[in-house]
Amino acid sequence: MLGLSELGTIHTAISLVALAAGAFALVRDKKIIWANMPGKIYVITTIVTCVTGFFIYKHGGFGVPHVLGLFALLVTVLALLAEQGKLFGAFAPYVSVVGYTATYFFHLLAGITETTTRLPVHAPWASGPADPRLKIVLGAVFLLFVVGATLQVLALRKKA
Repeated sequence: MLGLSELGTIHTAISLVALAAGAFALVRDKKIIWANMPGKIYVITTIVTCVTGFFIYKHGGFGVPHVLGLFALLVTVLALLAEQGKLFGAFAPYVSVVGYTATYFFHLLAGITETTTRLPVHAPWASGPADPRLKIVLGAVFLLFVVGATLQVLALRKKA
């Protein structure tokens, strides 16, 4: 299916669960947190997505997607530790909320890139990760991340 291996199909399915849980949490709660079920589903499926991605070598070896996976895994663990109050002191709530939102952005980067370079099947929308049209879309998604993270920080400051 779409040139995906069995592991690639499982990886994609798990990442879609992560995206759905993250979207639900962001819409409902305006943040992703481990303290509720959507947050737990998001964190666990994000970690599994990162780990399964390390075993996918579409382009022959360790590459940019693997680095993004390592970074996403690191940020997820830091956000989880921050939420549990084990790191960052007074900044912990900010690190946690922005960290989880950043990992959602990382999911979108990978997902949009993979989708647009595979679909439509016989004439993908983007020619590859460096396609200028794809860069515009990813830039817009980055702006949404910055706006969203800023609103989350402002909400936390107002609450404090």
